[in-house]
Amino acid sequence: MKFLLTAVNAKYIHSNPGLYSLRAFAKQYAEHIEIVEYTINNLKEQILADIYKKQPDVIAFSCYIWNWEIIQDLMIELHKILPKVPIWLGGPEVSFDAEEIMRTYSFLTGIMLGEGELTFCELMSHYVDNAIQLQDICGICTTQGLTKTRELTNLSDMPFLYHDLEQFQNKIIYYESSRGCPFRCSYCLSSIDKQVRLRDIHIVRKELQFFLDNQVAQVKFVDRTFNCNHAHAMAIWSYLKEHDNGITNFHFEISADIINQEEIALLNTLRPGLAQLEIGVQTTNPDTLKAIHRFVKFERLQEVVQNIHKGNNIHMHLDLIAGLPYENYDSFVNSFNDVYQLHPEQLQLGFLKVLKGSEMHERAEEYGIVYQSKPPYEILYSKWLPYEDVLRLKRIEEMVELYYNSNQFTAAIPVLEKAFATPFDLFQALSEYYEQKGYFVNSPARAYRYQVLLEFATSVDLENEALYYELLTYDMYLRENLKSRPDFAPDLECYKESIRTFYQREETERKHLPDYVSYHAKQMSKMTHMEVFHYPVWEKDTEKVMQKLKQPKMVLFDYQNRDALTYQASTKVFDTLII
Repeated sequence: MKFLLTAVNAKYIHSNPGLYSLRAFAKQYAEHIEIVEYTINNLKEQILADIYKKQPDVIAFSCYIWNWEIIQDLMIELHKILPKVPIWLGGPEVSFDAEEIMRTYSFLTGIMLGEGELTFCELMSHYVDNAIQLQDICGICTTQGLTKTRELTNLSDMPFLYHDLEQFQNKIIYYESSRGCPFRCSYCLSSIDKQVRLRDIHIVRKELQFFLDNQVAQVKFVDRTFNCNHAHAMAIWSYLKEHDNGITNFHFEISADIINQEEIALLNTLRPGLAQLEIGVQTTNPDTLKAIHRFVKFERLQEVVQNIHKGNNIHMHLDLIAGLPYENYDSFVNSFNDVYQLHPEQLQLGFLKVLKGSEMHERAEEYGIVYQSKPPYEILYSKWLPYEDVLRLKRIEEMVELYYNSNQFTAAIPVLEKAFATPFDLFQALSEYYEQKGYFVNSPARAYRYQVLLEFATSVDLENEALYYELLTYDMYLRENLKSRPDFAPDLECYKESIRTFYQREETERKHLPDYVSYHAKQMSKMTHMEVFHYPVWEKDTEKVMQKLKQPKMVLFDYQNRDALTYQASTKVFDTLII
């Protein structure tokens, strides 16, 4: 008997830990279980053909907002070509209106609701051993209706998923040390599971060591609020500090307002790049925060983020959500500017998704929230935010992604901000420039975005044109050792002899490039880069950046040594006369 567990992931680098957890929990039936993973970019015809070739006896689909539409199409066609094969569904997208889905698709055998490990184990017992009838399995919906609600699982009883890492090559590793969330955010499905359950810390340490020993590139904790239990969070962060392999990065979603000084002090001591934190701010509007049941004082969050920043070692990702109750365009502008001034490595502009099973779904009509009928159920407009403003924010979101979150314009953007009243005004004006030029339709290639930003900058701040030429040259070389020089980069002809002298001296002295001891001067000149600047573009203080130097300086870009948070090349500044 073959039970086919099927995932359709958003991207190739993603995996579906839920399915691996089902199989691991039902280990006594492992020989009968096969997992297949596709992506939403695969052609439906190809997925259908591949499933057909596998000739499953039973098939189950893992359903989320990003794949629900394609799964509906797949199961309709699958029933035509394999009419006798039972089809099961599971996952958050089908757990809250299961009876309606069963009525819509009469050929479905059933739906697993909520946590599925114990349910799936009993389902395998039904198909393999005929030891239990469907109506006796808790936590499912069949044509006969809902069965009894299943008790929550002890998280420490869950088996480890990753003994064989080969099948996860080049994919993100997801790890779970807790389930449930103590908070009641009205837009989130995690608020439904009010009981926080922790995996035994001794088990967690052992499993983390497995990742460290195998030098996994990144482990993403899927805990909804990782730091909701102080002792648990401290134990994990302390262990990672003590056993750091210098390679693996760990991602945590935390609530910043409940973090304490002991936790911050520990975080400040971690290796740069060991940890990254995702913090859901969502809004700074007090009325909105109250409506969505988030009782967070922005002043406290601000203090925490600033204190974590002091360590200069942790990548922080702060989130905002547009379309929440009581937040209009101007209010969202205020929220954006509040969060932007915290200077996170990433500022994510998301849009409200009205998820089935959430309180927001129940109160959508009250709030005048109109949203897409199909996944991802994203807001179209509300009492406070008309559709036109949603479209404006969508365009601004793209500009933030391209010119802020990419970390490719870290020198130019802070200076350009000074030409505008607020940071939001900059990205709004940039989005209007993109629309005027038709760049939203014909998106510029990555390298050409520097040229576009230069043209925009000089259109709003012509007085500093020469400075923007150098800022964008600096930004480009921070990211990569370019094969061809940008058109706007200054001519280095008169400095070629000085640059050649530097590398010849370095071949003998090995003073500034100690990691290049096995290379001669010509090789080093190709593997690194020297550039001349008339403005101190490397300074963090924009006032200093804008003051022209009395004598030009040279900057050495070292691509073998990069910043752990931004991936930018390390740099050294020299007086041209010394060179």
